Amino acid sequence: MPQHGDSDSRSAVDILIASDRVPANARPDLLTEDDIWALLEEVKDPEVPAVSVVELGIVRAVHWDGKELSIDVTPTYSGCPATELIEELITEALRAAGFRDPKIKQVLTPAWTTDWITDEGKEKLRAFGIAPPEGSSSKMSLLGEPEVIACPHCGSKDTERVSEFGSTACKALYRCKECLEPFDYFKCI
Repeated sequence: MPQHGDSDSRSAVDILIASDRVPANARPDLLTEDDIWALLEEVKDPEVPAVSVVELGIVRAVHWDGKELSIDVTPTYSGCPATELIEELITEALRAAGFRDPKIKQVLTPAWTTDWITDEGKEKLRAFGIAPPEGSSSKMSLLGEPEVIACPHCGSKDTERVSEFGSTACKALYRCKECLEPFDYFKCI
């Protein structure tokens, strides 16, 4: 165990012993697949904490046979800097529910698309001040079709793109010409 001031690349979860990670009275064998999905609904995306990883559509499947648990997760895009943290947050939530060794499987095919964001997730993005993706992830945007993005603050469609990239690579920065507020737009991908 490192001393105060020593550098250690392990996370707090890795330093704890198994009995510290799992409550003594935990009975994950009594949980159903629906219970596990409900638990995952509580895991928030670290970049957009208004939505859960389920609402974002990155949790693809839950495999639970009463003894072993595996979760399929698809990153929003290759190289997303939040992918490892999201997997860690999912693992921590599952361990807190009593799963000693949950497996997280990264699934890259099919690639994630904004079409997988739930309607509830899109509404939560809007309420959080991020314009949700408009339309679907079709390739029409490659033809230079202008996108009309409604301001999540006032609803005006009189907006302009300021930058192709916003606070993260999967968002663009817009400004509303009506209320003058800047906002992120979750790009269709």
